[in-house]
Formats: sequence, structure tokens, C-alpha cells
Amino acid sequence: MLRIAVLNEEWVELKLQWYSYLDKFFNGEWKLGGILVSYRDGDVWVYLTFEKEVQLGELKAVMGVDVNFDNITYTVVDLNGNLISMGVISFNGLRRALVHKIIAEKIQRKYSKKWRNVKGIKEAIKKHGRRTRNILTDSCHYVSRRLVEVAKEYSALIVLEDLNKLRTRANGSGEFNKKLALWTYRRIHSYIHHKALIEGLPVAYVDPRGTSKTSPVGRELEFINYRWVKLPTGHVVTRDLVASWNLALRGLNSLTRDVGARGHVEPLNVPDQMQSQEGMREKPVQVSKVTLILKWTN
Repeated sequence: MLRIAVLNEEWVELKLQWYSYLDKFFNGEWKLGGILVSYRDGDVWVYLTFEKEVQLGELKAVMGVDVNFDNITYTVVDLNGNLISMGVISFNGLRRALVHKIIAEKIQRKYSKKWRNVKGIKEAIKKHGRRTRNILTDSCHYVSRRLVEVAKEYSALIVLEDLNKLRTRANGSGEFNKKLALWTYRRIHSYIHHKALIEGLPVAYVDPRGTSKTSPVGRELEFINYRWVKLPTGHVVTRDLVASWNLALRGLNSLTRDVGARGHVEPLNVPDQMQSQEGMREKPVQVSKVTLILKWTN
């Protein structure tokens, strides 16, 4: 129950619906911060902010993550640059969300400006809009949780693309597809960063330019087609795996920077060549703060 003081020395009581997963935020590790209450569109919104101190653990590996339209690829290397693991996580949330958004746009075009005045049509458009947001949110949570689980298994620094220099790689030529894809990439990165920091894992952002065109093992790649390439070793892999491998190596170079106050390694403009980071093991561990905002609508 939340009691809110209003005008004329009166109080308003809001009964908040509780969910079992919220219990962990009251077990002593998380501290309740500010509470914000707002009223809009006939609903009362309650925002509760929780914080806790996070101890960043010792790094034993680096994991490069390449976010694509329909999959997430990752490559894990040790602190000497040796390959440990590779993997692909299927991601169909963006494609499914686009289907609902296209349906909503078709309804709008069919009824032109009249749809705003017809309740049934307006609700149908809103329904597909809600499904688009829910699909993307759930999918982003799923893939980010999977990636952080892998990173935790190897005690790895997570290396992501610097989205300020990222060219959206969405299928199709529609401008909306590109905007929605970029929004999704940013949301996935945000979820990864938050979940990783809770687990004591730092996150780095590096320049992604050329990561899918450069051989991570030296010499040159042989391009079979747009998707597949042959490494100088003779192995045939996707360009997505090559990109994640190069991201991991660039993140390995960035380890010479101290972990920032926000729990991530500042990005560096580094060369493609791999460098040893043995000295990183003796660096002090930083302490960072995680902030979580929970929302209720009454």
C-alpha cells in the first residue's frame, strides 16, 4: 500500500499489485531510493527506484557480441587472445514486431484520416502497437539474459558495438525498418549493460567499423558471398562470427583502460592486431552502483 499526501491535509491510498520476483529487491542487497508518482491519461503511475553497490569481479576472458536483425553472435577469447567459444542466439523478435507494425500501417492507410474517429479501428491500431512493444521488450530481455549468462560462465568482459558509429543492418529498404532495428539494438545493449553490471561484469563499447571484413587470425578473408567467408585457416564461418571475434579482440586491447565509474571500460580507437593483457590481472577492482526503476500503474 502506498499512501500519498495531497492537498488539504488529505491522503490517497494506492494498492499496488505485487509480484513474487519483486521480493529480491527487499532482501537487504537493494536499497529503496526515490519514489515518483505521476498522473496521465487517467492512470496513476508509480516509479520506485532501487540501488545497490556492485563489486566488479576478476576478468578471465573477453566476449565480443554482434547484434543482427535475426540473431545475436558472440565470441569468447581469453586474456591472451586465444579462442575459447563461439555461439549464435536466435532472435526473431524484430521480425515479429515488424509484422504487427506493418499491419497497423496498412489499417491506417486503408482508412486514411478517418481511423482517428472510429473507436474500433483506433483500438485495432493500438493493439498491434502494444504487441510490437511487448514482443521487442520480451525478446530483448531474453537475448540479453542469455548473453550475460555466457559471460558470467567465463568471467568475461562484454564488448558491444559503439552504436554512434553503427550503420543499421536491417533487412528491407524501409526507413522505419532501420529506425526500429536501431532502437532494438540500443535496447538490447541497455539490457545487457544493466544485467551484466548486476553480475559484476564490465561492458566495453568499441568502434565496429571493418569488424566483419577483417580476418581475426591475420592475412585476408576469402568472401564466398555476402554471408559466408573463409578464414586463412580454411574454416568457413559467417561474417557475423568474424565481426564478434574482432569485437572481442578490440575489447581485449581496451582492457588497458581502467574501469569507469559507471561500470564499463571506455572505448578506444585501437588497431586490429591483438595485444597481450597480462598486466590487467593485477589492477584493482572498482565499485559501481546499479540503479533499477520499477513501474506500477494503478
